[in-house]
Amino acid sequence: MKASLMLFHFCFMLPTVETKCKHVLIFPYFHRYLATGQSLVSLHYAFMIGKSTASNIIRETCCALWDILHDVAMKKPNKEEWMAIADVFAKTCNFPNCVGALDGKHIRIIKPKGSGSRFFNYKKYFSFVLFVVSDANYCFTYIDIGSYGSSSDAAVFAHSEFGQMLQRDELDLPANTTLPGTADPMPFAFVGDEAFVLGEHLMRPYSNRGLSVEKRVFNYRLTRARRVVECAFGILNNKWRILHCPINLKLENAISVVKAVCVLHNFVRRRDGFSFEDSLAHCMESTDLLASLGSRHGGSVHDKFAAYFMSPEGELSWQLQAINNE
Repeated sequence: MKASLMLFHFCFMLPTVETKCKHVLIFPYFHRYLATGQSLVSLHYAFMIGKSTASNIIRETCCALWDILHDVAMKKPNKEEWMAIADVFAKTCNFPNCVGALDGKHIRIIKPKGSGSRFFNYKKYFSFVLFVVSDANYCFTYIDIGSYGSSSDAAVFAHSEFGQMLQRDELDLPANTTLPGTADPMPFAFVGDEAFVLGEHLMRPYSNRGLSVEKRVFNYRLTRARRVVECAFGILNNKWRILHCPINLKLENAISVVKAVCVLHNFVRRRDGFSFEDSLAHCMESTDLLASLGSRHGGSVHDKFAAYFMSPEGELSWQLQAINNE
């Protein structure tokens, strides 16, 4: 109900756009632009709106959406909400004490003027990075947008507000708690791929060279939890097709577009729930993987999770068969 009231309030907060078209046309125009990815030129003929007016509509509507909805649809979790997120990960992904999955994706753009090669990524196109933290319901709990396409996940994470807050222990995570059937308290942690630095509150896969069965099982269990962020990106990309092609706007406006579709993604998911038609097949391209060494304490936590997944209390009946079929 609160989210619905906020969206209703958005209609009155939308800045006035000086245009000859009727105000009501702003919404179908804006929705079509995000949902189809049509160019401003093609939409000009459909709505008879000039390019400069169209750019104003997109910029102002995106900013208004973010200002109104982000505190409702993407607010920072408190301890109780982190616990609720961990409960869903444990039930759906069989990974206890997990509070989020991390990943970064390239958003295609037209080369910004005077940017040199900073936005030119290793896949040979221009982009900026969308870094996110996803819960097990495929909603984003945190986003960071705009890092150079040439940056790695590790660099984006290290310079993000989220990464710095995690390092300073300012995310209001719950206190360490015991895993089911054990007596040793374990920290709550996020899961990511090989690009991220191992730490007390950040788990990543073991290196793929000469792994023991225990470590292979850990990688399998972590992958099951981490793939929720890939699915979240797939849902986002499938619903908002503006992300299928290079965004032909000024950099700051392109960033505003991505912020808007992310907050709308959360708003729609919490209103409508998960649809079977949402597919991993529509995932966008991942950023490059650059392995990083982690802290000694992080490695200790890593190993304790791995041992737990092989214990009678933490094992899954099918996990050995799953790793043997890889």
